[in-house]
Amino acid sequence: MDEPIMLAPFDVSVISSEHAVRDALRDVIHGLGPLGLDIEEVGTVELVLAEALNNIVEHAYPPDAQGGPIHVTCRHRQKGLFFTIRDRGKAMPDGQIPLGMVQDVNVDVMDMPEGGFGWFMIRDLAKDVAYQRQGCENELQLRLAIAVRRAPP
Repeated sequence: MDEPIMLAPFDVSVISSEHAVRDALRDVIHGLGPLGLDIEEVGTVELVLAEALNNIVEHAYPPDAQGGPIHVTCRHRQKGLFFTIRDRGKAMPDGQIPLGMVQDVNVDVMDMPEGGFGWFMIRDLAKDVAYQRQGCENELQLRLAIAVRRAPP
C-alpha cells in the first residue's frame, strides 16, 4: 500500500487589500495541490481561511490606511493541516478570539444579522484554534483535520 503524501511546508504572503483574500486562497489551494484533496476538503480550507483572512482585512487594518502584511504558513502533519496566520493590524478586542455564537436566523429577512457567522464557522470547522498577540503582531493558529496521515501500526 502506498504511503500518503506528506506535503512540504509552505508560506503565502499578501498585502491587505480588496483582492488579498482571493489571492491568498488561490495560492494556498495551489500549494495543497499535491495532496489531491477532495472538493469538500478544499471547501473547508477555503471557508475557514476566507473567514479568518476577511476578518483581518476588514477589522485588523483600518480601511483608510494602506494595507499591511498578512502571512499564512501551512504545515502538513499526521493530525492534519496546521495553519498559522500573522498580521500587524489591530489586536483582537480584549485580546481574545470572539466566541462565535450561533446567530438566530428564524427572523424576518429585514432583521437578519449581517455578521457574527464567521467565528462560529471557524470554531466549528477548525480544531485547536488559538490566538495571541506578540508585540505588534497577531498570530492565529488552527488545525484542519483533513489530509490526515495515519500513524504506522
